[in-house]
Amino acid sequence: MITYLFKSGLLLFVFFAVYKLLLENEKIFRFNRAYLLGSLIFSFVIPLQLFSFKTAFETKLSTIQLDGMVIRASQISLNENFIKHHLLSCLIGLYVVVSIVLVFHFVLNLLSFFKRLRNKEIRLVDGVKVILIEESILPHSFWNAIFVNKAEFEMGKIPSELIVHEKAHLSQKHTLDILLIEILGIIFWFNPLILFYKKAIRLNHEFLADEAVNKQFHSVKDYQNLLLDFVSRKNTIALASNINYQITKKRLIMMTKKESPVRIVLKVFTVGVMQALLFFVFSTKTMAQGEKAMPKMPNGFAVNYDTVSVNEPQFPGGIEEFYKFVGENFKIPAEASKNKIKGKIEMNFMVETDGSLSEFNVVKDLGYGLGDEAMRVLKLSPKWIPATEKGKPVRVMYNLPITLQN
Repeated sequence: MITYLFKSGLLLFVFFAVYKLLLENEKIFRFNRAYLLGSLIFSFVIPLQLFSFKTAFETKLSTIQLDGMVIRASQISLNENFIKHHLLSCLIGLYVVVSIVLVFHFVLNLLSFFKRLRNKEIRLVDGVKVILIEESILPHSFWNAIFVNKAEFEMGKIPSELIVHEKAHLSQKHTLDILLIEILGIIFWFNPLILFYKKAIRLNHEFLADEAVNKQFHSVKDYQNLLLDFVSRKNTIALASNINYQITKKRLIMMTKKESPVRIVLKVFTVGVMQALLFFVFSTKTMAQGEKAMPKMPNGFAVNYDTVSVNEPQFPGGIEEFYKFVGENFKIPAEASKNKIKGKIEMNFMVETDGSLSEFNVVKDLGYGLGDEAMRVLKLSPKWIPATEKGKPVRVMYNLPITLQN
């Protein structure tokens, strides 16, 4: 889980940095909308590795099967694992409590809107449903309706530009974007990058709506003056698209900004290449194992497999020292000890060409954090002497069975 959160957080950061540097100030609002939404989906889905590519740099070397080792409960440091277990429980409890509060607030906002949608005070303006509200509000839109103050509407004080602005939000389905980012904000409330995406998406919505108004009325200056009249009105409504959201210097300048087709094409191409590379990198599994399993051989013994002469990797001091290292560092989680869990777990790991370990994978787990603990221990390993093939370092995959006894 930690690895997944790290990868998704890294992707979110990279995509947002690219947006700020290359795209935010360009008048490619529809592309930017797709980019921001795609970045969110990409960042949370790709690290799951629901599908993957194999690189072309596979070797003929198979997985080396190590002898199984036994770890007994008498080796446990109960106090340390007890503290870790309860700290984890507290963090999970905090996450659940905050999430419940956010869900409750989100549902209340939704119910408030759907209650208003059943209001009988409805008018049709240019084919759009306009709901009249008694309370003093600014025009805003949600789902399939625009909400305006009844008195101002009947007195003709709602400018046509505002109706067109909110109509653009509806026709472009901006509510769906807002709901998506709100849901992600609930699930990943601990990630501050979600707030930056939320702000960028909603500001982009305003760029799109402003563009629709200016295309229809062809009077940018008058529309800018109209927007400035709303600067002091701060009462915005959650989940809704509001006319006065982020009426900033940037938004006003964007209306008169001149486009540069060549610059836009170059930036879009650059972003496309970057996305393709990230997709490939985060979806690639570099393999170094074949169809057969290579049996364990004595340290330093030259193994002949498929006519390829390979010297097996060596742990400093020999393979017995490796078993000793794992046994001394492995701490059985308190929950596993409490439930007297026993059985076998299996781990895969890669010995890289520089002797470091990577690509840790729990092949078989007993639950209760045992697989994670085995992975933690393997990550502590010092560098091995790498394997060689024809005198050159090569990568080798190992399989390590660990049997737990009470």
